[in-house]
Amino acid sequence: MTLLLNGQKVNGKSLKVTASLRIESGDLSGQTSNTDSAHKGFKPKALTVSLLIPYRDHSHLVDLMRLAEATAGGGQLQTYRVVNDTAEAFGVRQAVFADTLTAREDDNLAAWRVQFTLTEKRSNPERVETRRPENGVQQQSGSGESVAAPSAEADEPGLSGFERILKRVDDYLGPAE
Repeated sequence: MTLLLNGQKVNGKSLKVTASLRIESGDLSGQTSNTDSAHKGFKPKALTVSLLIPYRDHSHLVDLMRLAEATAGGGQLQTYRVVNDTAEAFGVRQAVFADTLTAREDDNLAAWRVQFTLTEKRSNPERVETRRPENGVQQQSGSGESVAAPSAEADEPGLSGFERILKRVDDYLGPAE
């Protein structure tokens, strides 16, 4: 099996790609034993890649590190076109490096066991969501008359809310002559 990122082959032995799709849901049962849950959407698909890189091929690990650390314009992580049978089966076309890239020494072989995760970028659900029309906000109105501020308040723009209340009480008790 092979893995190509923007046409560059990820070199190593025993390459394994594991794809996963996280489906978010929320528990609606509260304090009961009800099994209802709310669908919260599909999260980006992830490809977990593991491979073995012999010490003598250390340049393959250097190349992989270069890919993981690459950034595009504005400091954003580089988005890669992914070519792999498992990725194709899951519908992953573009991905970025996510979480961690680990390389640990193997106990028996003169090699590194490398593992990293690629997370889908511009997923199908994301594209569908951006094309979906937004729900419009409906205007609501209540019955009765609208409340308008007294015109006296417009004459006194420098008063705070509390001062305007005191002015109304003062005007009620003893109108100015």
